[in-house]
Amino acid sequence: MADVDPLRRPGAPTPPWWRDAVVYQIYPRSFADGNGDGVGDLIGLRDRLDHLVWLGVDAVWLSPIYRSPMADFGYDVADHCDVDPVFGSLADAEALVADAHERGLQVLLDWVPNHTSDQHEWFRASRSSRDDPRRGWYVWRDTDPDGPPPNNWRAAFGDYPTWTHDPATGQSYLHLFLPDQPDVDWSNPEVEAAMHDVLRFWLDRGIDGFRADVIHAIGKDPALPDDPPQWAGIPHSSVTEHTSTHTLLRRIRAVLDTYDGDRMMVGEVYLLGDDISARTATYVGPDQLHLAFDFAPLFTEWARPDEWRARIDDIEGAYTDPRWPTWVLSNHDNRRHRTRFGSEAAARAAAFVLLGLRGTPFLYAGEELALEDAVIPPEAVVDPGGRDGCRAPIPWTPAAGHGWDGGAWLPFPPDAAERSVEAQRDDPGSCLHLYRRLLAARRSSGALRRGDFRWLDADPGAGVLAWARTDGADERLVLIDVGGAGGPVPAEATGDWVVEVASDGAGEGDPLPHGDLPPHRAVVLRRR
Repeated sequence: MADVDPLRRPGAPTPPWWRDAVVYQIYPRSFADGNGDGVGDLIGLRDRLDHLVWLGVDAVWLSPIYRSPMADFGYDVADHCDVDPVFGSLADAEALVADAHERGLQVLLDWVPNHTSDQHEWFRASRSSRDDPRRGWYVWRDTDPDGPPPNNWRAAFGDYPTWTHDPATGQSYLHLFLPDQPDVDWSNPEVEAAMHDVLRFWLDRGIDGFRADVIHAIGKDPALPDDPPQWAGIPHSSVTEHTSTHTLLRRIRAVLDTYDGDRMMVGEVYLLGDDISARTATYVGPDQLHLAFDFAPLFTEWARPDEWRARIDDIEGAYTDPRWPTWVLSNHDNRRHRTRFGSEAAARAAAFVLLGLRGTPFLYAGEELALEDAVIPPEAVVDPGGRDGCRAPIPWTPAAGHGWDGGAWLPFPPDAAERSVEAQRDDPGSCLHLYRRLLAARRSSGALRRGDFRWLDADPGAGVLAWARTDGADERLVLIDVGGAGGPVPAEATGDWVVEVASDGAGEGDPLPHGDLPPHRAVVLRRR
C-alpha cells in the first residue's frame, strides 16, 4: 500500500498497513496447481498473483506450507523451517514473497505454535526416552495403559481424550487435536526460544506477518485440572484459557517489534461461551496480538437482523481504541457463507457486511465467486474434521478440469463452470465484479477503510441494517437488507446521496430510489 495516503487528514498519523488492508486467505492445496499433479502449489499461486491485484486485495494469508505428513493437512508440522514438496521448495516460497511485494501485496504465513507433528524431530527425541534433553518440550504424564487419562479433556476431532499412551516410555502425552499432533510445552523456556526462532526464520525471509493457529491455547494451567461438567464433551481447545498466555504473547510481540515494516500477527482465538467478543479482545493490544479473529459472525444466521445488530454492537464495544477488530464470514474450517446463507443474493449482500464495517476484513478465496461448499462423496472424504466441502478447489476456467489440468485433489464446488474466475471476469454483473467494485470503493474511501462507525436511525423491527462510516469530511452510508423481506430506507439516506456500489449492480451513480430497500439488496452510498 502507498506510503503517503492522500485521503488522510493533514497531521493525522499514518496507520499500520494491516488496519487498512483487506487480507485474502489462500488454502494453498486448493488455490492453483502449477505442476499438474492435482494439488495447489506455490508456483500456481505465483502465476495467479496478478489476478489478486486486479481484484484489489492488499495482502494474502497462506494456510500452512511446512513439511508435514498431512494428517491434518499441514497443521501437523514436521519442520517449521522448510516447505513441503507438495507445495514446492523454500526457494519457491522466497520467490513468492518477492513477487508479491513487487505487486504491493503483503504476505502472511500460518504459524502453528501449540503443537507439532509426531514426526517432528523435537517429538521424535522427546518420546525416545524419559532422559532425552527434549523430553520436557512436550507435556507428559504418568498413566496406566488401561487406566483413565490424566484429566477429562476432549480432543477436537473426535470423541476421545486429549491423551495418548506411549508404551515405549510408559507415559501419555497431551494433544488437543489429533494424536499425531502432540502439544508442545510453552512453560519450557527452550520451547519458547525455539518457537521465537521459527518466527525469525520467516521474518528474515520477508514475511510480513503471521496468522497464529489456536494461539490462546499455548498457555496451560500446570495443574491440568478437569474441565467443569458444563463443558463435558466440548473440545478443550475451545474452552481453554490461562493467564500465562498473555505473558507469552507479550514476548512474541517483542520479537515482531524488533523488525521494521509493521510486521504483525493475527490470532485464532476460538472460544466458546458467553461474551466471546469481549474475551477475544483481551488478547489484542499494543503489547499482544495486533488482531484476533472474532468468529461470532461465522455462527450468526443471515435472516436475523436482531442478531447481526447485537454481534456488531458486541464487536464495536469490545474493540475500542487502540484495539482494532476483524471481520470474517468464511474460512477453511467452516462452511462457506454462500452455503450457510442459502442464496447468491444473500451472499452478495453479506459482502457489504464484510467490507463495510470498521475493522480488517479477511476474505476467503472463493467468496468473491459466491462459491458453495462442494458435495464430497464418502469415498472422497480426506479431512479428519469434515471440512473438505469448504476446501474444494478454485475453478479458474469453464472448461473441463477448470484450470487443473491433472485433475484436482477434491471435487469442485457446484456450478464450477459458471462460477469460474474466467467466466465471471467476462461478466460485469458477476459476483466477482461486485467484489472488485466494493474493494475499489473501500480503497478510495478513508471512511470505509478506517472511519468511525455509527448506526443510522432505522426501524429496529425491520430487516434493514444501516450505518454511517465517517473519516473527517469523507462519509459513506451502508444499507443492507438482512431480513430477506426488504424494509424502509432510513430518512438520513434519502437526501444528497447516490449509490456508489449495489449488490445487484443496479442504479450505481444514481440516487437511491425512495421507498423500501428490496429483499437481500445492499448498497454503499456517497455524497453527490
